[in-house]
Amino acid sequence: MAFFIPGLVHTPVTPFSRDNRIDFDLFGKLIEFHLRNGAETLAVPMHAGESVSLSDEEQRALLKFTVKHVNKRVPVIAHVSDSGTGIAAARARHAEEAGAAAIIATTPYYWTPPPAMILEHFAQIGSSVKIPFFVYYSPEEMRGTKVSTDLVLKLIERLGNFAGLADASLDWQFMINIVSNGRRIRPDFQLLSGTEYMVSAGAIGATSMFSSLAAVAPRLVRRLYDICRREKYFDARKPQEEIAALRQVIKKAGSPGLKGALRAMGRACGEPRPPLEALGDSYGKLAAELSDMEVLREEPRGW
Repeated sequence: MAFFIPGLVHTPVTPFSRDNRIDFDLFGKLIEFHLRNGAETLAVPMHAGESVSLSDEEQRALLKFTVKHVNKRVPVIAHVSDSGTGIAAARARHAEEAGAAAIIATTPYYWTPPPAMILEHFAQIGSSVKIPFFVYYSPEEMRGTKVSTDLVLKLIERLGNFAGLADASLDWQFMINIVSNGRRIRPDFQLLSGTEYMVSAGAIGATSMFSSLAAVAPRLVRRLYDICRREKYFDARKPQEEIAALRQVIKKAGSPGLKGALRAMGRACGEPRPPLEALGDSYGKLAAELSDMEVLREEPRGW
């Protein structure tokens, strides 16, 4: 089957109202912000969108809203991960029916099954649809069972729609093995950077990049991505270091960091859902640190 290259993938947060319901009006506003500021594809709801705090019904509603609102201006990738294989497969089928361009899934939440079970988990999800299927590998977030080169190669052999691996492991050797071995079997198999660390991933062969920080600093993210796509990696050093610094400031703020940064940039999207912490007293410190970052002075404020 023909695979599309997602390019620069923005992963929006999920805005919540004061009563912890999804604020769809605000989400529509957020989508428009991403589309105006460099998104070539949207992926919803990724972990940045608090996917594990959304019910199955909410995830489906959020995806349907996104597909309808985007109206084919860019592709939409549906995140369908779940601890239960059948639940994830059903969510994948719903995504295809709703008009998603592709699906993406990570290893099962909570469980740490052996490799054979992980293989079967992904195989059942991917075989439930005809649209492209991507695997997202983020061992820092999903501790336990690891995705191996052998598992990826077996998935390529079993699934005609297995389009690529979005890697957030930052493991150079693993990424090199995936590219060299995966493309030997399927020449159009893709490596995607699962984070904004595009220099190393791009040098190895990544063609696309997932970014949650594009909600905060879309111009910086776009600049880094464009430079790396032109393979000007020496020129990419400065924006890569700036993004790394921004990521560390937000990460240091803990679970409310991303939404806190959005509020500081004039694009408040409500509080994180429990059990994530509320912005609270930590917000002032985060906002002060962000205001001192010279690179953010070139970024859009407000909507």
